[in-house]
Amino acid sequence: MVIASELRQGMVIRIEGQVYEVLGAESRAGAAKLSGVVKTKLRHVTSGRMWEPHFRPEERLEDLELEQQTLEFLFSDADSCTFMNPENFEQVEVPRGILGATKQFLQPGMQLPIQFFEGRPISAIVPDVVEARVASTAPPSHSQQDSTWKEATLGNGFHIRVPLFIAPGEIVRVEVKTGRYVERARGERKRSAWELTS
Repeated sequence: MVIASELRQGMVIRIEGQVYEVLGAESRAGAAKLSGVVKTKLRHVTSGRMWEPHFRPEERLEDLELEQQTLEFLFSDADSCTFMNPENFEQVEVPRGILGATKQFLQPGMQLPIQFFEGRPISAIVPDVVEARVASTAPPSHSQQDSTWKEATLGNGFHIRVPLFIAPGEIVRVEVKTGRYVERARGERKRSAWELTS
C-alpha cells in the first residue's frame, strides 16, 4: 500500500479493481483546517483512457509491482511495435500508444526498457532526449543571428528545424516529447543506442 502523497510518475496502482499508471501527481497544501489534496493524472493500462482524480494526502492506495525487461526493437506496424528479448529471443508486441512520441525515433536494434504487469506490457521508460543523424538539410552557413533556423530531415524521415550551422550527416540531440532540436551532439563519442542513422 502507498499513501496518496507518495504517488510518483511511473507507479502503477489499482483502484476499484482497475489498474492505472501514474503519469503525474501534485500535492497541494490545505488552508486552515483543510488537509490538502493530491491531484493526479492516471492512464488506464488496458484502455488508455485518462483520468484525473483527486485524493486526500493520507488516503491509502494499492500499489503494484512491475516487471521490467530491456527489449530490442525489431519493426512496427499500424497498431504495435515488435520487440525481442535479447536473452531468450522471444518477441513481444507493444501497443504504439504505450510508446508515445518515442515511436517515431525507434530504429531496428535500439533497446528500450519496457515495464510489464501480469505479463502484459503497460509502459516504456523513454529518454527525454535522443541523438539523431541529419539526413538532409541546406548547406551550413554562419549567421550573426542565433535565432535563424532551417528545415532538416533526420535519418528516420522526421522533420525538424535546426540552426543554420548544422550540416548534413551531423548528429543532433532532439527532445522526444516535442520533437525540438536541443543541441549539436558533442565530439566523436561512442555511438548511442538512440542514435538514428540515415
